[in-house]
Amino acid sequence: MTRLIVTVHRALGSSEELAELIARALRESSSSRIVDLCSGSGGPMLDVLERLNKKPGFEGVTLTLTDLYPNTEAARSINAREGSNVSYRTSPLDATEMSGETAGLRTMVSSFHHMRPESARKILESAQKSRQPICIFEISDNSFPAFLWWTALPVNFLMCLLITPLARPVTARQLVFTYLLPIIPLCFAWDGAVSNARTYTLDDLDELLRGLGDDGYRWEKGVIGGRSKKIYLLGIPTQGAGSLN
Repeated sequence: MTRLIVTVHRALGSSEELAELIARALRESSSSRIVDLCSGSGGPMLDVLERLNKKPGFEGVTLTLTDLYPNTEAARSINAREGSNVSYRTSPLDATEMSGETAGLRTMVSSFHHMRPESARKILESAQKSRQPICIFEISDNSFPAFLWWTALPVNFLMCLLITPLARPVTARQLVFTYLLPIIPLCFAWDGAVSNARTYTLDDLDELLRGLGDDGYRWEKGVIGGRSKKIYLLGIPTQGAGSLN
């Protein structure tokens, strides 16, 4: 499932778009560290960092992956790399309860929709209160009427069948539970359809941001076009923010 999600991000060009957003947030906040929240197995952020490190001025940017339930297999593999700019925090980190030790640009990629409004609001408030930048990115704009959410199920099911050969490494177990016993396509289809229905719209973000923003912090939201419409939200510390390295 996680490899399939990364494959979808690559097909939609998420890494390129995220790299541009994150580069701007890092530049405007004078930060050189990314703290990714709700990372799972890493998603597209490994590709994003690779692209960033090739940009002039961003060679030293580091990435710390975190999760409330860390992926121990991914953490072991990532932390074993010598000389890498990526690390995976093995202790749990609650995105709604951030501490001073997690200074840097906070990112949430296709995970913000998992948060109920009260938790989502706490994440935004925490970033502003601690004067840390934040970048939220979703690969759907949730523009369909809510009662049509189920129409994504057959599309996602078929997509899973088509992209599985691209989700490397492809294992025998993955092939069995995709093509012989289609458990993975069913789960993938359900997860995608429900996630789309739960994605916060721009109007929803306005509700979450109500009362936030001041002379030392600004919020920016929008939709990125291209291969699909994606919603983003940037929070940037401004006056008197100081260095966030």
